[in-house]
Amino acid sequence: MGSVEPGQKMRALRYHGQKNIQLEEIDEPKCGPGQVAPKFCGICGTDLHEYLGGNNLIPRPDHPHPITKETSPLTLGHEFSGIIEEVGEGVTTHKIGDRVCVRPIIYDGSCIACQDGLINCCEKNGFVGLSGWGGGLSEHCVVPHTSAIPLPENVTLEMGALVEPLAVGWHAVDVSPLKPGETALVLGGGPIGLAVIQALRARDASKIIVSEIAPARKDFAKKFGADHVVDPSKEDAVARVKEFNNGKGADVAFDCAGVQPGLDVAMRAVRARGTVVNIAVWEKRATLEMNEVVFRERKYMGIATYSAADFPAVIGAMATGAIKPEKMITRKIKLDEVESKGFKALIEDKDNHVKILVDLDASLPGN
Repeated sequence: MGSVEPGQKMRALRYHGQKNIQLEEIDEPKCGPGQVAPKFCGICGTDLHEYLGGNNLIPRPDHPHPITKETSPLTLGHEFSGIIEEVGEGVTTHKIGDRVCVRPIIYDGSCIACQDGLINCCEKNGFVGLSGWGGGLSEHCVVPHTSAIPLPENVTLEMGALVEPLAVGWHAVDVSPLKPGETALVLGGGPIGLAVIQALRARDASKIIVSEIAPARKDFAKKFGADHVVDPSKEDAVARVKEFNNGKGADVAFDCAGVQPGLDVAMRAVRARGTVVNIAVWEKRATLEMNEVVFRERKYMGIATYSAADFPAVIGAMATGAIKPEKMITRKIKLDEVESKGFKALIEDKDNHVKILVDLDASLPGN
Protein backbone atom coordinates (compact mmCIF):
# COMPACT_ATOMS: atom_id res chain seq x y z
CA MET A 1 0.00 0.00 0.00
CA GLY A 2 3.02 2.27 -0.17
CA SER A 3 4.55 4.53 2.43
CA VAL A 4 2.71 5.81 5.45
CA GLU A 5 2.27 9.56 5.38
CA PRO A 6 2.88 11.50 8.61
CA GLY A 7 -0.31 12.15 10.50
CA GLN A 8 -2.35 9.47 8.76
CA LYS A 9 -4.93 7.76 10.94
CA MET A 10 -6.13 4.16 11.14
CA ARG A 11 -8.71 2.21 13.08
CA ALA A 12 -7.62 -0.15 15.85
CA LEU A 13 -9.40 -2.10 18.57
CA ARG A 14 -7.86 -0.97 21.85
CA TYR A 15 -7.90 -2.58 25.28
CA HIS A 16 -8.52 -0.10 28.11
CA GLY A 17 -9.25 -2.48 30.97
CA GLN A 18 -11.77 -4.99 32.27
CA LYS A 19 -14.72 -5.24 29.85
CA ASN A 20 -13.55 -2.06 28.18
CA ILE A 21 -12.44 -2.38 24.55
CA GLN A 22 -12.87 0.51 22.14
CA LEU A 23 -12.59 0.91 18.38
CA GLU A 24 -10.53 4.06 17.97
CA GLU A 25 -8.74 6.16 15.39
CA ILE A 26 -5.04 6.31 16.18
CA ASP A 27 -1.89 7.33 14.34
CA GLU A 28 -0.63 4.85 11.78
CA PRO A 29 2.69 3.32 12.86
CA LYS A 30 5.91 4.41 11.18
CA CYS A 31 7.61 1.62 9.28
CA GLY A 32 10.68 0.26 10.96
CA PRO A 33 11.67 -3.35 10.34
CA GLY A 34 8.57 -4.23 8.32
CA GLN A 35 4.93 -3.22 8.00
CA VAL A 36 2.01 -5.61 7.61
CA ALA A 37 -1.58 -4.89 6.64
CA PRO A 38 -3.51 -7.42 8.75
CA LYS A 39 -6.18 -9.35 6.83
CA PHE A 40 -7.48 -11.91 9.30
CA CYS A 41 -7.09 -12.01 13.07
CA GLY A 42 -8.38 -14.66 15.46
CA ILE A 43 -9.80 -14.04 18.92
CA CYS A 44 -7.86 -15.99 21.53
CA GLY A 45 -8.85 -17.29 24.96
CA THR A 46 -6.13 -15.02 26.35
CA ASP A 47 -7.95 -11.99 24.92
CA LEU A 48 -11.11 -13.16 26.69
CA HIS A 49 -9.30 -13.62 30.01
CA GLU A 50 -7.98 -10.05 29.81
CA TYR A 51 -11.44 -8.75 28.85
CA LEU A 52 -13.22 -10.54 31.68
CA GLY A 53 -10.65 -10.29 34.44
CA GLY A 54 -8.70 -7.13 33.74
CA ASN A 55 -4.99 -6.65 33.09
CA ASN A 56 -3.03 -9.84 33.57
CA LEU A 57 -0.64 -10.30 30.64
CA ILE A 58 -1.48 -6.84 29.31
CA PRO A 59 0.72 -4.38 31.25
CA ARG A 60 -1.08 -2.07 33.65
CA PRO A 61 -0.72 1.72 33.32
CA ASP A 62 1.71 1.81 36.25
CA HIS A 63 3.77 -1.21 35.12
CA PRO A 64 5.06 -0.91 31.52
CA HIS A 65 6.28 -3.97 29.66
CA PRO A 66 10.07 -4.23 30.05
CA ILE A 67 10.73 -4.45 26.29
CA THR A 68 7.97 -2.44 24.59
CA LYS A 69 7.70 0.10 27.45
CA GLU A 70 3.96 0.20 26.71
CA THR A 71 0.90 -0.15 28.94
CA SER A 72 -2.83 -0.26 28.35
CA PRO A 73 -4.58 1.14 26.45
CA LEU A 74 -3.02 -0.86 23.62
CA THR A 75 -4.08 -2.58 20.41
CA LEU A 76 -5.31 -6.19 20.62
CA GLY A 77 -4.79 -9.16 18.30
CA HIS A 78 -1.94 -11.69 18.30
CA GLU A 79 -3.27 -14.45 15.98
CA PHE A 80 -3.06 -12.81 12.58
CA SER A 81 -2.03 -12.94 8.96
CA GLY A 82 -1.63 -10.16 6.45
CA ILE A 83 0.16 -8.69 3.46
CA ILE A 84 3.44 -6.79 3.54
CA GLU A 85 2.75 -3.21 2.50
CA GLU A 86 6.09 -1.64 3.35
CA VAL A 87 9.58 -2.81 4.33
CA GLY A 88 12.13 -0.96 6.38
CA GLU A 89 15.57 0.11 5.27
CA GLY A 90 17.95 -2.80 4.86
CA VAL A 91 15.27 -5.52 4.87
CA THR A 92 15.95 -7.97 2.04
CA THR A 93 13.97 -10.98 3.25
CA HIS A 94 10.54 -9.60 2.36
CA LYS A 95 8.94 -7.50 -0.36
CA ILE A 96 5.72 -5.56 -0.72
CA GLY A 97 2.84 -7.91 -1.49
CA ASP A 98 4.21 -10.94 0.37
CA ARG A 99 1.56 -12.95 2.22
CA VAL A 100 2.62 -13.72 5.79
CA CYS A 101 1.44 -14.79 9.19
CA VAL A 102 2.89 -13.09 12.25
CA ARG A 103 4.77 -14.90 15.00
CA PRO A 104 3.89 -12.45 17.77
CA ILE A 105 6.34 -13.45 20.48
CA ILE A 106 8.49 -10.61 21.86
CA TYR A 107 11.83 -11.46 23.48
CA ASP A 108 14.97 -9.61 24.54
CA GLY A 109 17.49 -11.94 22.86
CA SER A 110 19.99 -11.48 25.69
CA CYS A 111 18.75 -13.43 28.71
CA ILE A 112 20.03 -16.94 29.46
CA ALA A 113 16.93 -18.58 27.96
CA CYS A 114 17.27 -16.60 24.73
CA GLN A 115 20.99 -17.38 24.55
CA ASP A 116 20.01 -21.05 24.77
CA GLY A 117 17.60 -20.57 21.84
CA LEU A 118 14.51 -20.70 24.05
CA ILE A 119 12.89 -17.44 23.00
CA ASN A 120 9.54 -18.69 24.30
CA CYS A 121 11.04 -18.84 27.80
CA CYS A 122 12.53 -15.31 27.70
CA GLU A 123 12.58 -13.68 31.12
CA LYS A 124 10.94 -10.55 29.67
CA ASN A 125 8.76 -12.15 27.01
CA GLY A 126 5.57 -10.70 25.67
CA PHE A 127 3.40 -10.71 22.56
CA VAL A 128 2.44 -8.29 19.83
CA GLY A 129 -1.23 -7.56 20.51
CA LEU A 130 -0.90 -8.12 24.27
CA SER A 131 2.27 -6.32 25.32
CA GLY A 132 2.47 -3.52 22.76
CA TRP A 133 3.92 -2.94 19.25
CA GLY A 134 0.39 -2.76 17.85
CA GLY A 135 -1.72 -5.79 17.03
CA GLY A 136 -3.70 -7.67 14.43
CA LEU A 137 -7.00 -5.96 15.24
CA SER A 138 -5.96 -2.84 13.34
CA GLU A 139 -5.57 -1.67 9.77
CA HIS A 140 -1.75 -1.60 9.90
CA CYS A 141 0.89 -3.13 12.14
CA VAL A 142 4.68 -2.89 12.22
CA VAL A 143 6.55 -6.04 13.28
CA PRO A 144 10.17 -7.19 13.10
CA HIS A 145 10.86 -8.81 9.74
CA THR A 146 11.81 -12.01 11.57
CA SER A 147 8.25 -12.19 12.90
CA ALA A 148 6.65 -12.13 9.43
CA ILE A 149 6.60 -15.77 8.31
CA PRO A 150 5.89 -16.34 4.59
CA LEU A 151 2.83 -18.34 3.52
CA PRO A 152 2.99 -20.64 0.46
CA GLU A 153 0.42 -20.13 -2.28
CA ASN A 154 -1.78 -23.03 -1.16
CA VAL A 155 -2.11 -21.71 2.40
CA THR A 156 -4.83 -19.04 2.57
CA LEU A 157 -4.70 -15.95 4.73
CA GLU A 158 -7.56 -17.40 6.78
CA MET A 159 -5.44 -20.47 7.47
CA GLY A 160 -2.50 -18.17 8.20
CA ALA A 161 -4.46 -16.67 11.09
CA LEU A 162 -4.72 -20.17 12.59
CA VAL A 163 -0.98 -20.83 12.58
CA GLU A 164 -0.37 -19.22 15.99
CA PRO A 165 -2.78 -21.42 18.02
CA LEU A 166 -1.82 -24.48 15.99
CA ALA A 167 1.85 -23.78 16.77
CA VAL A 168 1.06 -24.08 20.49
CA GLY A 169 -0.28 -27.59 19.94
CA TRP A 170 2.54 -28.50 17.57
CA HIS A 171 5.19 -27.34 20.06
CA ALA A 172 3.59 -29.34 22.87
CA VAL A 173 3.68 -32.55 20.84
CA ASP A 174 7.16 -31.82 19.50
CA VAL A 175 8.69 -31.25 22.95
CA SER A 176 6.82 -34.12 24.58
CA PRO A 177 8.38 -37.61 24.71
CA LEU A 178 5.58 -39.07 22.57
CA LYS A 179 6.85 -41.39 19.83
CA PRO A 180 5.05 -42.40 16.61
CA GLY A 181 2.73 -45.30 17.34
CA GLU A 182 2.08 -44.34 20.97
CA THR A 183 -1.19 -43.38 22.66
CA ALA A 184 -2.08 -39.83 23.72
CA LEU A 185 -4.73 -38.48 26.06
CA VAL A 186 -5.91 -34.89 25.52
CA LEU A 187 -7.70 -33.09 28.37
CA GLY A 188 -10.06 -30.47 26.92
CA GLY A 189 -11.56 -30.08 23.45
CA GLY A 190 -11.27 -26.31 23.08
CA PRO A 191 -9.11 -24.55 20.46
CA ILE A 192 -5.77 -25.63 21.95
CA GLY A 193 -7.01 -29.17 22.54
CA LEU A 194 -8.05 -29.34 18.88
CA ALA A 195 -4.64 -27.98 17.88
CA VAL A 196 -2.97 -30.77 19.87
CA ILE A 197 -5.23 -33.39 18.27
CA GLN A 198 -4.27 -32.22 14.78
CA ALA A 199 -0.58 -32.16 15.67
CA LEU A 200 -0.84 -35.67 17.11
CA ARG A 201 -2.54 -36.93 13.97
CA ALA A 202 0.10 -35.30 11.77
CA ARG A 203 2.87 -36.79 13.95
CA ASP A 204 1.55 -40.37 13.73
CA ALA A 205 0.13 -40.99 17.20
CA SER A 206 -1.53 -44.42 17.02
CA LYS A 207 -4.46 -43.59 19.26
CA ILE A 208 -5.87 -40.26 20.44
CA ILE A 209 -8.27 -40.19 23.39
CA VAL A 210 -9.97 -36.93 24.38
CA SER A 211 -11.61 -36.08 27.70
CA GLU A 212 -14.36 -33.47 27.28
CA ILE A 213 -17.82 -32.83 28.76
CA ALA A 214 -19.38 -30.36 26.28
CA PRO A 215 -21.37 -32.13 23.51
CA ALA A 216 -20.36 -29.73 20.72
CA ARG A 217 -16.68 -29.94 21.66
CA LYS A 218 -16.90 -33.73 21.70
CA ASP A 219 -18.08 -33.56 18.09
CA PHE A 220 -15.27 -31.16 17.15
CA ALA A 221 -12.71 -33.51 18.71
CA LYS A 222 -13.97 -36.42 16.61
CA LYS A 223 -13.97 -34.33 13.43
CA PHE A 224 -10.35 -33.34 13.94
CA GLY A 225 -9.03 -36.80 14.57
CA ALA A 226 -9.86 -38.17 18.04
CA ASP A 227 -10.29 -41.95 18.06
CA HIS A 228 -12.23 -41.97 21.33
CA VAL A 229 -13.92 -39.30 23.44
CA VAL A 230 -14.71 -39.81 27.13
CA ASP A 231 -16.98 -37.70 29.31
CA PRO A 232 -15.47 -37.52 32.83
CA SER A 233 -18.75 -36.21 34.24
CA LYS A 234 -20.55 -39.42 33.26
CA GLU A 235 -17.92 -42.16 33.28
CA ASP A 236 -14.66 -43.23 34.90
CA ALA A 237 -12.23 -41.53 32.54
CA VAL A 238 -9.17 -43.36 33.88
CA ALA A 239 -10.80 -46.77 33.43
CA ARG A 240 -11.99 -45.85 29.94
CA VAL A 241 -8.52 -44.72 28.84
CA LYS A 242 -7.10 -48.05 29.94
CA GLU A 243 -9.96 -49.91 28.27
CA PHE A 244 -9.22 -48.19 24.97
CA ASN A 245 -5.53 -49.01 25.29
CA ASN A 246 -5.57 -52.73 26.13
CA GLY A 247 -5.38 -52.19 29.87
CA LYS A 248 -2.40 -49.84 29.68
CA GLY A 249 -2.52 -46.16 30.45
CA ALA A 250 -1.75 -43.48 27.88
CA ASP A 251 1.89 -42.86 27.06
CA VAL A 252 1.49 -39.08 27.23
CA ALA A 253 -1.35 -36.84 28.44
CA PHE A 254 -1.73 -33.23 27.27
CA ASP A 255 -3.58 -30.97 29.72
CA CYS A 256 -5.29 -28.21 27.74
CA ALA A 257 -8.00 -27.57 30.36
CA GLY A 258 -6.14 -26.33 33.43
CA VAL A 259 -8.60 -27.57 36.05
CA GLN A 260 -7.83 -29.76 39.06
CA PRO A 261 -10.15 -32.67 38.18
CA GLY A 262 -8.57 -32.90 34.74
CA LEU A 263 -5.05 -32.95 36.17
CA ASP A 264 -6.07 -35.70 38.60
CA VAL A 265 -7.40 -37.80 35.70
CA ALA A 266 -4.28 -37.18 33.62
CA MET A 267 -1.92 -38.23 36.38
CA ARG A 268 -3.74 -41.51 36.96
CA ALA A 269 -4.43 -42.23 33.30
CA VAL A 270 -0.82 -42.28 32.08
CA ARG A 271 1.18 -45.49 32.34
CA ALA A 272 4.17 -46.04 34.61
CA ARG A 273 6.91 -43.68 33.42
CA GLY A 274 4.32 -41.85 31.35
CA THR A 275 4.30 -38.07 31.07
CA VAL A 276 1.71 -35.38 31.72
CA VAL A 277 2.34 -32.27 29.59
CA ASN A 278 0.75 -29.05 30.83
CA ILE A 279 -0.19 -26.52 28.15
CA ALA A 280 -2.98 -24.71 30.01
CA VAL A 281 -2.55 -21.38 31.76
CA TRP A 282 -3.95 -21.95 35.24
CA GLU A 283 -6.14 -19.44 37.04
CA LYS A 284 -5.68 -21.17 40.40
CA ARG A 285 -2.85 -22.99 42.15
CA ALA A 286 -2.85 -26.70 41.27
CA THR A 287 -1.90 -29.64 43.46
CA LEU A 288 -0.17 -32.85 42.44
CA GLU A 289 -0.70 -36.23 44.07
CA MET A 290 3.00 -36.79 44.53
CA ASN A 291 2.67 -40.48 45.34
CA GLU A 292 1.07 -40.97 41.91
CA VAL A 293 4.22 -39.41 40.49
CA VAL A 294 6.75 -41.18 42.70
CA PHE A 295 5.49 -44.75 42.82
CA ARG A 296 4.82 -44.94 39.06
CA GLU A 297 7.84 -42.81 38.08
CA ARG A 298 5.59 -40.48 36.13
CA LYS A 299 6.75 -37.12 34.82
CA TYR A 300 5.09 -33.69 34.74
CA MET A 301 6.35 -31.00 32.38
CA GLY A 302 5.32 -27.54 31.24
CA ILE A 303 5.06 -26.12 27.74
CA ALA A 304 5.36 -22.42 26.91
CA THR A 305 3.80 -21.30 23.61
CA TYR A 306 6.17 -22.14 20.71
CA SER A 307 9.72 -21.99 19.46
CA ALA A 308 11.00 -20.17 16.36
CA ALA A 309 10.83 -23.37 14.31
CA ASP A 310 7.21 -24.25 15.07
CA PHE A 311 5.58 -21.71 12.73
CA PRO A 312 7.36 -22.99 9.59
CA ALA A 313 6.63 -26.57 10.70
CA VAL A 314 2.89 -25.89 11.04
CA ILE A 315 2.78 -24.00 7.73
CA GLY A 316 4.57 -26.91 6.08
CA ALA A 317 2.03 -29.36 7.51
CA MET A 318 -0.78 -27.16 6.17
CA ALA A 319 0.83 -26.99 2.73
CA THR A 320 1.10 -30.79 2.47
CA GLY A 321 -2.39 -31.41 3.85
CA ALA A 322 -1.11 -33.12 7.01
CA ILE A 323 -3.12 -30.52 8.92
CA LYS A 324 -6.47 -29.29 7.55
CA PRO A 325 -7.67 -26.68 10.04
CA GLU A 326 -10.26 -24.77 7.98
CA LYS A 327 -13.22 -26.14 9.95
CA MET A 328 -11.84 -24.55 13.10
CA ILE A 329 -13.23 -21.27 11.75
CA THR A 330 -16.79 -21.08 13.03
CA ARG A 331 -17.54 -17.42 12.27
CA LYS A 332 -16.11 -14.37 10.49
CA ILE A 333 -16.92 -10.88 11.73
CA LYS A 334 -15.95 -7.25 11.17
CA LEU A 335 -13.76 -5.09 13.37
CA ASP A 336 -16.71 -3.18 14.80
CA GLU A 337 -18.39 -6.48 15.76
CA VAL A 338 -15.58 -7.91 17.90
CA GLU A 339 -17.29 -7.32 21.24
CA SER A 340 -20.88 -8.07 20.22
CA LYS A 341 -20.35 -11.03 17.88
CA GLY A 342 -16.87 -12.15 18.90
CA PHE A 343 -16.10 -11.85 22.60
CA LYS A 344 -19.68 -12.32 23.76
CA ALA A 345 -20.22 -15.33 21.49
CA LEU A 346 -17.06 -16.99 22.81
CA ILE A 347 -18.10 -16.26 26.40
CA GLU A 348 -21.81 -17.11 26.20
CA ASP A 349 -21.73 -19.81 23.52
CA LYS A 350 -18.13 -21.04 23.72
CA ASP A 351 -18.98 -24.71 23.25
CA ASN A 352 -20.31 -24.06 19.74
CA HIS A 353 -17.33 -22.01 18.56
CA VAL A 354 -13.69 -22.80 17.96
CA LYS A 355 -12.17 -19.80 16.17
CA ILE A 356 -13.90 -16.55 15.31
CA LEU A 357 -11.88 -14.58 12.75
CA VAL A 358 -12.02 -10.84 12.25
CA ASP A 359 -11.98 -9.99 8.53
CA LEU A 360 -10.04 -6.73 8.33
CA ASP A 361 -10.69 -6.14 4.61
CA ALA A 362 -14.45 -6.48 5.15
CA SER A 363 -14.05 -3.98 8.00
CA LEU A 364 -12.67 -1.18 5.83
CA PRO A 365 -14.99 1.80 5.28
CA GLY A 366 -17.24 1.17 2.27
CA ASN A 367 -17.13 -2.63 2.56
